[in-house]
Amino acid sequence: MSKLTRTFGLWSSVSIVVGGIIGSAIFMKPALMASQLGSPLLLLGIWVIGGLITLCGALTNAEVAAMIPETGGQYIFFQKMYGDFIAFLYGWAAFAVFNTAGVASIAYVFSIYAEYFYTLPRFSTETEHLLSLFIPGVGTIYPLENVGVKSLTIVLIMLLTWVNYRSVESGGRIQVIFTALKVAAMAFLVIGLMAFGKGSWANSITDSSVIHFSGWPLIITIIAATSGAFWGYDGWNNITFIAGEIKDPQRNIPRSLMIGLVITIVVYGLIVLSYTYVLPIDAIAGSSFVASDAATQAFGFAGGGLIAALVMLSTFGTTNGNILATARVSFAMAQEKRFFHWVSEVHPRFNSPSNALLLHGLWTSLLVVSGSFDMLTDMLVFVSWLFYGLSAYGIFILRRKMPDAERPYRVWGYPFLPAGFILFSAFFLIITLYNDIQNYLDGKTALIHSLFGLLLTFLGVPLYFYFKKKKS
Repeated sequence: MSKLTRTFGLWSSVSIVVGGIIGSAIFMKPALMASQLGSPLLLLGIWVIGGLITLCGALTNAEVAAMIPETGGQYIFFQKMYGDFIAFLYGWAAFAVFNTAGVASIAYVFSIYAEYFYTLPRFSTETEHLLSLFIPGVGTIYPLENVGVKSLTIVLIMLLTWVNYRSVESGGRIQVIFTALKVAAMAFLVIGLMAFGKGSWANSITDSSVIHFSGWPLIITIIAATSGAFWGYDGWNNITFIAGEIKDPQRNIPRSLMIGLVITIVVYGLIVLSYTYVLPIDAIAGSSFVASDAATQAFGFAGGGLIAALVMLSTFGTTNGNILATARVSFAMAQEKRFFHWVSEVHPRFNSPSNALLLHGLWTSLLVVSGSFDMLTDMLVFVSWLFYGLSAYGIFILRRKMPDAERPYRVWGYPFLPAGFILFSAFFLIITLYNDIQNYLDGKTALIHSLFGLLLTFLGVPLYFYFKKKKS
């Protein structure tokens, strides 16, 4: 059997959108963003605006997804837009960088928060640095760092890979259940912080007493903070990877993207608002785990355990959602003989892309060993937005190449909305690369994260010619 069946309805699809997005970022990134911005209103605004910009990109993609509802999503779209080479680079980057690094980083946070209940083993700093890999022009990787957290992360990844290997429908049911529990738990968190947090609305409008920016440095800082929000919204395009498994895809893909992203924007906005209600912006900026600190103020010492359990619940569901969706890109490439042929196998009993799931699970585990949370998120956001910009430009190409093709959904505000998204993507990439290089030169990071992502992406160039020659 070589085809996957259409098993996902509207609300399963919405749960994949929401479940693929809401995970670790809202618990990890607000503190760093607060230290960059120094303003609670800017912090809230960045999360809302970041969501709206992401929605613009998603609605642009939805036109193509409804027009070409095939498993493989954006890989198939890039084929129609740019041809085989760019499509292969996207598919390779999806495998080597953003899809697998996304799963790795989310599962990583699950393990970090598990340490609230039990301290995982790790080597001394000297032992951790005994093994290192230096990449000229990019930086240094230390595989032995935080070995206990990395080991638990790999166990979680392989467990959920096995669940999705055994049954597509089981993976989908897990996603619906954990998405519903996740949203309900976050609603409880917001209501609890607002009702029992002993906060003040003055916190939500009072700027930092020590963090002040203006002019060009403020613009640079806002873009750097926006990267954190974009990581929070990444995963929305998972739904396009399983387009060939969605019932009535022309109708359900655009609707699930719209509904899922609006739910996420509202949830994120309320959570950030509850943080700033309970804690002053300087306290948020100085916190390693802002959600735990806010919950402790609201519920006492037990609040820390409550939020740790919430984060683990959230990241468990999001890890599953990403594993469920992302292996489909490699599966689609292999079916076209543009990737290893054995990856195209559908399990005869479980009807899942079994070999693609196993390959992704193994590579994701390697990324866990090689990286940290910040390295993984920074490189995947950079590479993802490179292709998001190319995807938006592809709308113009397809309108010209395929003017008479049936388009069940047309992007709103064409051509202004996709054009604005393209310009923003280019600006975001330039400023992010500048910030990454500056952080490396200042000794703040051991690796230029965006360049490491680009290096992994362009390793796909010789592979493209290898598979092209093999196919011919």
